[in-house]
This record gives sequence, C-alpha cells and structure tokens, in this order.
Amino acid sequence: MKVAIVKYNAGNIYSVVHALKRLGVEPVVTDDAATLRSADRVLFPGQGEASQAMSYLRQHGLDEVIRSLRQPVLGICIGQQLMCRHSEEGDTDCLGIFPVDVLKFQPTRHEDKVPHMGWNELRTMSDERWKMENGSFVYFVHSFYVPVCEFTSAVTDYIIPFSAALHRDNFFATQFHPEKSGAVGEHILRMFLEL
Repeated sequence: MKVAIVKYNAGNIYSVVHALKRLGVEPVVTDDAATLRSADRVLFPGQGEASQAMSYLRQHGLDEVIRSLRQPVLGICIGQQLMCRHSEEGDTDCLGIFPVDVLKFQPTRHEDKVPHMGWNELRTMSDERWKMENGSFVYFVHSFYVPVCEFTSAVTDYIIPFSAALHRDNFFATQFHPEKSGAVGEHILRMFLEL
C-alpha cells in the first residue's frame, strides 16, 4: 500500500510518520501532485496557522490537488480545519471540502483555557465507515474548532460541543491527534488504512 503525507509548512508531520511506521507502513512525505494522486491513502496532518498554511497550499497548487483526490484522505488537527470552508484564524478561505466554518473558542468561565489541550472524550455519531468507541479518550491541542454539523462523525465537549471528527465521501478528518492518542489513536489510523 502506498501512503502519502502532504508536505507543507505545518508542524507535527513526523509524529504521524512514526505512528504509521509502528503500524508497518512506510509513508512518503511529499508535495508532488502525481505522487499524492497515485497514493492509496493520503494523510493531511499538521499544526500551524490557517492563513499561512493556505497561502503555501495555494502557491504550490496543493489546494486543487487535495480537493481532487478520490482515494481515502485523512485530515488531522489543522488538516481538518483547512478542509472546511473558512476559518476565523486569519479570516482565511480554506479548501471547502466540508461546507462549514471554523470558529475560535470563546471562554465563558475562568476555568475555560484556550487552547484546548490534553485528553478529552469522544461521543460518537452514526457512521458505519468511521467507527470509534464511544467514551474513548484522545489527545487535543487547538484554539479553533468546527461546529457540530451534518458531517460530524464524533463530538467532544469543551466549552461547547464541537466536531472531533468529520466524514464526507472519501474525506475523513479528526481535530484530535490520533498519532498522540495511544491505543485508541492507533486503532483509528489502522481503520483508516483498512477502509
């Protein structure tokens, strides 16, 4: 199986590489359109700032490449946010794969810290192809979130309920980091590879 990871100006890509290697997969990290299109699976992970990330994707033609992919694609963290229509972070137009906007957390109590950082619980929605254990704990680091919408496949509560995972057609996304979420995250990555 050929697995490609989108190379762009975002951090945290190599923790995903190491997680895949633990599953016996040797991914290629690339910004080459032909390599991405010919891969059996594509991962779009990262941590970073939305406007800078989208600027890089547009300059390198990767925005059109990602939209055009027909194999299973998994966005992680900012990858999920960039797959949405628009982000409040830098007032940024994104890829529009999921027609929903990314919003900034607005703390309502003293104990509400932003960014949301650490382990939190998943509540699953009905989605046969994206099975996650209800009540599983996964690892988050983010200040922006995707509201619950028709494409939400898992929900987490922090300040408000938000989309912990999304699914539309061949596009899957998680706000949390499966590569940093222990056995649960490993299970999710394996499910993605086996789709």
